[in-house]
Amino acid sequence: MAEQQRTRQPEKLARKPYERELLRLQQELVKLQEWVRVEGARLVVVFEGRDAAGKGGAIQRVTEYLNPRIARVAALPTPTERQKTQWYFQRYVEHLPAAGEIVLFDRSWYNRAGVERVMGFCTDEEYWQFLHQCPTFERMLIESGILLRKYWFSVSDTEQERRFRGRLEDPMKRWKLSPMDVESITRWEDYSRAKDEMFLHTDIPDSPWHVVESDDKRRARINMIAHLLSTVPYQEIKVPQIKLPPRPASSGYQRSPRDLQKFVPDHAAGLG
Repeated sequence: MAEQQRTRQPEKLARKPYERELLRLQQELVKLQEWVRVEGARLVVVFEGRDAAGKGGAIQRVTEYLNPRIARVAALPTPTERQKTQWYFQRYVEHLPAAGEIVLFDRSWYNRAGVERVMGFCTDEEYWQFLHQCPTFERMLIESGILLRKYWFSVSDTEQERRFRGRLEDPMKRWKLSPMDVESITRWEDYSRAKDEMFLHTDIPDSPWHVVESDDKRRARINMIAHLLSTVPYQEIKVPQIKLPPRPASSGYQRSPRDLQKFVPDHAAGLG
């Protein structure tokens, strides 16, 4: 079913309850991170959806207070000529987590079932081979001990266009709007069909898709993070108490003259 044919959405979440609950959930994400580190767990979270569906914003809120050495984002560029000759999943395998790591895929191997399929960047044979191999690939990840979570951010056609126009008019966000994004407007139903076909083959009991209604970005972020936390059996890890030692008395060190160093100009001094 096309994503514009959706049930009536609840009112947009107000800022104050959003910020309050987001901070609480982010505190839980820090606990989750520590559990992953101590237990040597491996967590993979896949973020997929249409352009401007809110994936990037959700990823930013997930990682805001996390240690980048533990939780990292994998946003792969266009494959090189060499990578195009590899087994399709090969370049994604390189980014999978080791023990004690979390990897968030900002788009993933599902590019083949979406953009590549709709835009003709892969052959029919490559596409159907992907749909056949993907469930097996994901079962292998899960059987190896990886915790795999897949989220599809679902945005309506009207809201997507509104966000595109906002990017077009905002010089700080203009870089987010690419020719590929513009193309997605005229290919809305093609992407809908591709998504439905993808779900048919890859929404399996071992590795199900979780759909996030994302016309309201705040509600989408809260719902997605809360769901993720509910699906991982993490526990709070007690951290050792740390006390700052007293600063020792001076041993006679004298700082070198300031005029021997190059300081950044005090730009802030000119502010009102």
